[in-house]
Amino acid sequence: MDKEAIMTRIGQHLDYVKSLGYNPIYIALYGSQNYELDVEESDIDTKAIVLPSLEEIVLNKKPISAEIVLPNDEHCDIKDIRLMFGNYKKQNINFLETLFTDFYIIDDAAADEMKELRALNERIAHYNQKAAVKTMVGMAEQKYHAMERDYPSKVEILEKYGYDPKQVHHIVRLREFLERYINGESFKNCLISKHKAYLLRIKKGEFSLLDARQIAQTERTKIKTISDVFLEKEIDIDNEVGEKMNDIMVRLFKKKLNII
Repeated sequence: MDKEAIMTRIGQHLDYVKSLGYNPIYIALYGSQNYELDVEESDIDTKAIVLPSLEEIVLNKKPISAEIVLPNDEHCDIKDIRLMFGNYKKQNINFLETLFTDFYIIDDAAADEMKELRALNERIAHYNQKAAVKTMVGMAEQKYHAMERDYPSKVEILEKYGYDPKQVHHIVRLREFLERYINGESFKNCLISKHKAYLLRIKKGEFSLLDARQIAQTERTKIKTISDVFLEKEIDIDNEVGEKMNDIMVRLFKKKLNII
């Protein structure tokens, strides 16, 4: 899918969530297009940031976290800014990628702050490197345990392949990402695999169940080995960029509430 088509679909996501009463200050693509691993049937999925109202803050209402399914079955994950920034600090790479994608829309009222946030993307993605590594390890484990699990939505895929090829390709992608991240490559570079053709073969189900099991187990072992070594190191949290994120969030709140 070309860039113009992707942006059109993101605009459709924005229009749809606005029709439901949400007013995102930022909406961005996440998923296979960011890794250049999309195929013809790949969906466009987004994450959106919303600011709570004064009432929601004063009454201490639960921050918004909603997975919206569009009429075409694509998804928009809507998050209160406090939750979204929390996920950035937890170093969840599925959230961090929204700060790197070329496909996003910023509300004019939040333009300065969100552009500033995006300019900090590499520092934010290295805010707590140990947390980032633990998150990647956890994600790979989830994919490993899901590859043969008979979820209702995966019945046809399991009948066809005996496993879910997407889960296996994610395990391999995460191992490569983890290894390159640990070795000091930028987060932006890590998003794009050096072995895209191989990953697409896995994703398309070109390997037998036995081969897929071997691939997944081999990658799982590598992930444990390299992460265990890294997690023994002493690595500081970048509290300065954490404070910058807090400052951006406070400024956005003040702007919304008309506080000088």
